[in-house]
Amino acid sequence: MSVTEDLCAFAVLMEAGSFTVAAQRLGWSKGQLSKRISEMERACGVKLLHRTTRRLGLTAAGAALLPQAQALLEQSERARQALGALRDDAGGQVRLTLPVSVGEAVFQPLFDFLQREYPHLRVEVDLFNGYRDLLREGFDLAIREHVGSEERLVAVPLLQMEEVACAAPAYIAAHGTPQTPQALRDHACLLHSHATHPERWGFHVDHQPCEVQVNGPVLTNHYTLLRHAALAGAGIARLPSYLVAEDLAEGRLIRLLPGFKARRLPLYLVHGYTAGMPRRVKVVADWLGAWGAGAEG
Repeated sequence: MSVTEDLCAFAVLMEAGSFTVAAQRLGWSKGQLSKRISEMERACGVKLLHRTTRRLGLTAAGAALLPQAQALLEQSERARQALGALRDDAGGQVRLTLPVSVGEAVFQPLFDFLQREYPHLRVEVDLFNGYRDLLREGFDLAIREHVGSEERLVAVPLLQMEEVACAAPAYIAAHGTPQTPQALRDHACLLHSHATHPERWGFHVDHQPCEVQVNGPVLTNHYTLLRHAALAGAGIARLPSYLVAEDLAEGRLIRLLPGFKARRLPLYLVHGYTAGMPRRVKVVADWLGAWGAGAEG
């Protein structure tokens, strides 16, 4: 413990008038408090207290030290209250980094929520599919597909994202509806180059895996471009459930092969390890958690 903590403890002790009461206020044990006062006396080379079974008395040295210790305790309490006010303030800025497709899905509803409920809170949104060092680069929150073993970070499961095979009604009208994964060989498929094998689409039916070789006119690393191509009727795409939920609900896209499940990928909400998350950050983290629960496919 620091000299500052010891001096504050000395001020609390004299205000309480009892080792038992002071220890309770400090959240220490009575023995721990007694030891700290004794060590402070040894460090100072003077006796600060007269201890009896009934009361505590100050020596001349203790009486001279007490006003400084009380001033330090008051200053410490003001600092604690100021930090608490910062933690509880929902204003200010939150820096958030997340994959491009996730950012495009959450930005508008998050912006609408903050404008309505927390107009003084500003979010800086960094859309980036690579790795950001949260602490070094000053980010409060991140959404990631993969998490490492960094001890300084906390990763909370956000959702299990399912890739949904879908196409526009115009494409279905022109080319028909595939009934099995194997039928995809005869269709134009829109491919995501971020996958290890973009032209191999895997599915599960009754917990049994199957894989089909596909091909098509579009290959890109950008889910949103694939979504636009699918909406334009260019072919069949496999897109994250969170990205096409509204399109499916409103009929702009049709879900295909509902009995054949594609891969599910975890997304995590990541933040620095901290004993008390500032309220401005918690507001955004809580909203993202609720979004993830609603967007899970």
